[in-house]
Amino acid sequence: MAVPADDDVVQIQKGRNPGEPCVITVNCPDKTGLGCDICWIILEFGLHITKGDFSTDGIWCYIVLWVVPYSESLCTRWSNLKDRLEAICPPCTASFYFSQQPARPSRVYLLKFCCLDRKGLLHDVTQVFCELELAIQKVKVTTTPDGKVLDLFFITDNMELMHTKNRQDETCKRLQDVMQDSCISCELQLAGPEYEYSQGVSSLLPELTEELFSSELTGDGVCSQALKSDMRKLRKTTVTIDNSISPAHTLLQICCADHKGLLYDTVRALKDMNMKILYGRFSPSTMGYCDLDLFIQQKDGKKIVDPEKQSTLCSRLKLEMLHPLRVIIANRGPDTELLVANPVELSGKGRPRVFYDVTFALKALGICIFSAEIGRHLASERQWEVYRFLLDENCEFQLTSIVARNQIVDKVRRTLMGW
Repeated sequence: MAVPADDDVVQIQKGRNPGEPCVITVNCPDKTGLGCDICWIILEFGLHITKGDFSTDGIWCYIVLWVVPYSESLCTRWSNLKDRLEAICPPCTASFYFSQQPARPSRVYLLKFCCLDRKGLLHDVTQVFCELELAIQKVKVTTTPDGKVLDLFFITDNMELMHTKNRQDETCKRLQDVMQDSCISCELQLAGPEYEYSQGVSSLLPELTEELFSSELTGDGVCSQALKSDMRKLRKTTVTIDNSISPAHTLLQICCADHKGLLYDTVRALKDMNMKILYGRFSPSTMGYCDLDLFIQQKDGKKIVDPEKQSTLCSRLKLEMLHPLRVIIANRGPDTELLVANPVELSGKGRPRVFYDVTFALKALGICIFSAEIGRHLASERQWEVYRFLLDENCEFQLTSIVARNQIVDKVRRTLMGW
């Protein structure tokens, strides 16, 4: 593979006509988890990968991805995307192979504002964060009895500019423009010890924990989280292994219903299981289904020949394809609570845009959020990011109705899955 000039590490070629996909090409030294990081950023920018090819010889990698926005209303900042992708690519210098330095964690800031409540406010604020490339790490949203909202957002800046006054002023101004005359106060500062104290999530009842994190894929567990019309395509998911094609690699073949972040979910699971992808092809969706052909190896460079390991790998991947996010609705005392959970990468990074998608779905349904919080929870031998939303009873939905609750779960899940 040829060594490109530094400015050719990432290339973005826009479609010639409206609706045509853009082509993202990454040509750089390889590193563990690079494909996962690339897919994470693309998902964060609200882009859908429709097709992909990637290969590596263990030293150099070459990745080509065809992408389109999930929504026509999204305005993609292509220059920012290029900068973000270049920032995670290893430099094209020989010294890189001898001195890989771990990335420094981004500084966490506390954004605190108080305003008068209104329908859709939380989603509008979250949309500003997405447009400014601010990542929500933790949040605590509370509505007071007099109709005011006190929001505490712990955020990081993906552009690493929040230490500048211009960036801080821009953030506060954009939020004030959204809140308009309802804004009472807006403050931004470096987070203190309170961030470390907020890492957990309020305790979950055992029955909620079982329902939210169960890995069982049969029976009512899945049916309660997806419309019955989706069941047939979900159950057609297949994951197979073939060791006869290549003398050095295991061929992993996946056929499944397309969903938002499908390629990210796949490479994340393989990364967490210490599997290396040497070559892969992600075929375009046909009638709502996608095919992935991946030539993989274990971390030690060997094929996967142990039947038990093969079974574990196939089961884990099928679970990720069928059940990448968990959505349930339950009672929390006298209140109605929506819970959403997604697995956290071993690196500690959670899935992007979950908070955005959930608040978008609830806004579309006309449901106000009384309070919200994000935390981490350990279950099924892995860490999960858990989003909890107390729903305002003053809406058009009868939240005690099973039919209404199923509609809420279906809408939220469909939004998260891009269906």
